Amino acid sequence: MKFRVTVLCDNSVGLVSGTLGEHGFSALVEWDGGSLLFDTGGGDTLVHNATRLNRDLRKVSGVALSHGHYDHTGGLRQFLQLAGRKAIYAHPALFTPRYRVKDTGEALSIGIPFGEAYLRGIGAEFDFCEGSREIAPAIFLTGNVPRRNSFETGDSGMFCDSSGCHADPLADDQSLVIVAEKGLVLLLGCCHAGVINTIEAARELTGVERVQAVIGGTHLGFCTAQQLAATMNALRSMRVGKIYGAHCTGFHAAARMQQELAGQFHPAMVGTSVEIK
Repeated sequence: MKFRVTVLCDNSVGLVSGTLGEHGFSALVEWDGGSLLFDTGGGDTLVHNATRLNRDLRKVSGVALSHGHYDHTGGLRQFLQLAGRKAIYAHPALFTPRYRVKDTGEALSIGIPFGEAYLRGIGAEFDFCEGSREIAPAIFLTGNVPRRNSFETGDSGMFCDSSGCHADPLADDQSLVIVAEKGLVLLLGCCHAGVINTIEAARELTGVERVQAVIGGTHLGFCTAQQLAATMNALRSMRVGKIYGAHCTGFHAAARMQQELAGQFHPAMVGTSVEIK
C-alpha cells in the first residue's frame, strides 16, 4: 500500500502560493481509499492551507492527536465545524491543564483551548486510549512512550499548574507510525518523549527495524547541545533513512542536522509532501 504525508500546518511555508504559517503542526495522511489527519495546528491556518493545497478535510475519517498543547489542538474547532462528526483519537490526559512558567514567574496557558463538552457538542467523538493501537490499516499510535534514554531529558518550564509547582510529565505525548513495505514512517507532533525513545517504541510495537522516514516536530530546538549531538549519533547508528524536520525542530538544530546529516535531513514546511512505499 502506498501512503502520502502532506504538511498542512507548520511554522514555515513552502513554495505553494497563498499558504500561511503559524506556530503549530498538522499533517494529512492519505492512502488508497482513506485519509487521516494528524494534529490540527494552532487554529488559524488548517482549513485555509488545506484548501490552497486542494485537500478536502471533509473526507478524512478522523483525527489523531499527538498531545494536548494548543499548537496541535487549536484547529479542532474549525476542523469540526467544516467536517462534522469525526472520531478523535487521543490520550486520556489530553485535557490536563498545561502552563509554561517563565523564570520571571509569568505563567502562560498552553493547553488545549477548548473544553471536552464543547468539542463533543460540535462533533468530536473522542476515542481515548493510553496504550498503543491500530487506528487505520497499517497505521498505529504509539500511546505512552517509555523514556529510557538518559540523554533525552525533555523540556523544562512546563507545568500542570500556573504556580510552577507540579511539573508536567507530558505522559500523553504519542506519535503516529505507518508500517509500509520499505519500513516504518514516524509522524511526530512535538515528540516530547524524545525522538530516539519514540523510534525504539515504534520498533517494539511493530517488530519492524527499518525506519525509512521521520516527519514532524522533533523538539530539538529546545534541548541542550549535548542532547542534540547524542540524538544525531543515535539517528546515524539506527540508519534512519530520511528526517523531515518541522515545527519545534528549531533553526539551529535544523541547520546543524542539515550540515552533519547530509542527505538525510530535509526541512519540512507547509506544502511538503512525502510519498511512502
